[in-house]
Amino acid sequence: MSVPFSRRSALGLGATAATAATAALMLGSPAEAARPGPARIRATYEREKAKAGGTWHTHIAGVDATGVPAPIVEDDADHVTQGYSVQKLAVATAVMDKIDRGELTLGQKLDLPADIILGGSGIYFLHTVWGDEITIANFLTAMLLVSDNTAVRMCGRVVPAAEINEILAAKGFVHTRVEPVANPNRFFLGTTTPREMHDLLWRLATKTLLSPQSCTFLLGITRWINGYMDGVRRVMSSDERSRVATKYGADFNTLGASRHEAGIMFGPDGLPKLTYAMFAEGLGDLDNYGSTHPAVQAHAVIGRTMMDHLPAGAPAASTLARTGTAERIEPFRPVNGG
Repeated sequence: MSVPFSRRSALGLGATAATAATAALMLGSPAEAARPGPARIRATYEREKAKAGGTWHTHIAGVDATGVPAPIVEDDADHVTQGYSVQKLAVATAVMDKIDRGELTLGQKLDLPADIILGGSGIYFLHTVWGDEITIANFLTAMLLVSDNTAVRMCGRVVPAAEINEILAAKGFVHTRVEPVANPNRFFLGTTTPREMHDLLWRLATKTLLSPQSCTFLLGITRWINGYMDGVRRVMSSDERSRVATKYGADFNTLGASRHEAGIMFGPDGLPKLTYAMFAEGLGDLDNYGSTHPAVQAHAVIGRTMMDHLPAGAPAASTLARTGTAERIEPFRPVNGG
């Protein structure tokens, strides 16, 4: 299936406090508030999608009584779309797969030369001087926490584009692919579907996508509260934010602006409860990468609703027997130097 070609994305990152206007949007109608959790999530999704406009492709699933994720929203969930920076989850998966096989290590160092630096989102281009030696763990963290574009090129140096696609195919993904270019170590971020991204996230949370240690490493980055906060996690406490692993992607193409977000929510018991993969394209407000973009505002309202209506799922004992572990991270504590 053909998808529009576009340039690399530039992301607007940052945490935004809740406003009274946003809080009001969360309430919905009295009739909507009386609906059970999945129906409330569906109603909120449909309402916010209509407000934001564009064309949405979405898969949201919550854990049922047997501990298995059951669809809550399936809105053109098999549509093949440009994933933009959400695809960095797939790229990181390929790198960690080679680490699991002993072909790389997180502590392995590469130089950071000036000719590899990309602008847009991230931190490395802000250095203004380059030449550091950095670990694979360093650039994977930058790629997932602040969506660094240079880090994608660093990944390509250790896992070429063709190999990334081979790894993803071996894991059962049919449409989640990077787009190779003439240089075998570089690529555009390529395509995915909401359903395949749900599958990747669920397997990551249940420690079946990679080794348990590698899954924990990636989840620790994507759940950390210094990451992306403008969308799903915007109107949440620090504790709630730490229970959401998320990845955002933004760009534009011939259809208009694209604003995507995909992630997984954990309960207070540390068990995965809900996945979301929302891909919106053909949007307006092309150059707005901030929290006021209509689709990003929609993500915030949907995110708050999902957190408020997380499914209870299976009893903890049976879920632990199936997934192997609960996923907890240390609560955020400020440090005043010293």
